[in-house]
Amino acid sequence: MTVIEKPAQLETDNLSYNLLRAALLLFKKSPAELAEAELNKAKIQALNEFRIESRVLNAPEAAAVIITEQELRQAYQEIRGRYDNESAFLGDLEKNRLDTASLMAALHRQCKVNTVLELIASLAPAISEVEIGIYYHLHADQFHLPERREACHIFISINPDYPENTCETALLRAQELAGKLHKKPYKFADLALRHSECPTALQGGVLGAVSRGTLYPELDAVLFSLKQGEVSNVVKSEIGFHVLLCKSIQKAETLSLAKATPKIRQLMKERARHTCQRAWIAGLPIPESGENNHEQ
Repeated sequence: MTVIEKPAQLETDNLSYNLLRAALLLFKKSPAELAEAELNKAKIQALNEFRIESRVLNAPEAAAVIITEQELRQAYQEIRGRYDNESAFLGDLEKNRLDTASLMAALHRQCKVNTVLELIASLAPAISEVEIGIYYHLHADQFHLPERREACHIFISINPDYPENTCETALLRAQELAGKLHKKPYKFADLALRHSECPTALQGGVLGAVSRGTLYPELDAVLFSLKQGEVSNVVKSEIGFHVLLCKSIQKAETLSLAKATPKIRQLMKERARHTCQRAWIAGLPIPESGENNHEQ
């Protein structure tokens, strides 16, 4: 059984906030909603994060960092804005062993940690064109874009409990729509809105740009056989009948180095920033028990 250390009383509020963050991140639930094993895991992560934050705040670089009232208020309002009213907000704080004062203190701590880490990340070396070129050639597969087709569909379900959705009737309905659209494909969005039983009906049946293997196999085969602007015959899948429209075709392509450079630069920049932060944190002294930072 894992033993969770009890922090000093002055650390309790900050640790409660860390526990809330860990629970939401790991399980998308508040600590009060967690099973015992989940809670134990969240506590471990919260305590580990708290220890790292304490090392960051005890570093010389943190001494000159000042969090303004505006920054703090903005962080507070971001959380407060998730609630419909003050009562629900305060109630949730209480359930997580927090109040407005302790939340503000925890946010101040978090803002300061984030600012220090941002300062450290800014020291990361710039990414050179040579490094970008090497990455491009070593990861060429990442810059190959498969053929994609912008698709729309009208869906009629099969449900023998409803006369209009028996297999025979649903097929006739779909065939009637396909017949109309072969003559007037420009009416696809209007007919999808009026007749399709898919939630995409509200957007005119738009499925978006899809690559091979995204849709049901039957739909996939038909969509990638259509010409641009062409409407299919009725296609049956395991869930019902469909009429497809291929709005446009985006042919497969491999991005050139010039086009891929912004993406590569951003990716390598973020990696360099994180590496710089991790190396800096690894070099920080570990405070002895009772020496955690309690700045306000």
